[in-house]
Amino acid sequence: MKYFVASDIHGYPEYCQAILDAYDREKCDRLVLLGDLLYFGPRNPLGSTYDPKAVISLLNARKEDLLCVRGNCDSDVDQMVLDFPIMAEYAILNLGNRLVYCTHGHVFNPSHLPPLKQGDILLTGHTHVVTCEELPEGVLYMNPGSPTYPKQDTHRGYLILTEEKAVFKDLDGNIKLEKDL
Repeated sequence: MKYFVASDIHGYPEYCQAILDAYDREKCDRLVLLGDLLYFGPRNPLGSTYDPKAVISLLNARKEDLLCVRGNCDSDVDQMVLDFPIMAEYAILNLGNRLVYCTHGHVFNPSHLPPLKQGDILLTGHTHVVTCEELPEGVLYMNPGSPTYPKQDTHRGYLILTEEKAVFKDLDGNIKLEKDL
């Protein structure tokens, strides 16, 4: 299975479209979105292209490809306009002999781990910081960052996850980081 992982679109259609275009280019089996699809709360100023209704339209058209978890900015009202489920706090992916725990990151994160075994993967968004690190507990922690609001000088991008590799790419498809699994 080849997973395309992104997070934190926050209502900007140009970045949502860039993610969908990259998903098509990468020819993945499933698009995993780690929350915060339409809104982002009061901490950041609205940009001129902010348009959650356009993001709704783009994502609803691809509903059969999506596996989503709830972010801290996603709500019951958002679920009412989306044609695919987003309200689960987590999803579990099977990646060969590894379990991948997908969550937004505002509840479970490297400081508060869910029940995982050594060798499992914790996959979150929330921080907007591209991350790939082995935690002391033997869990691999990965975050694809954000295509909309990257932080700490990380790139706008996504993650391709297979049984063999984790590949972090920018929106143009350039490899920024690779990790053999």
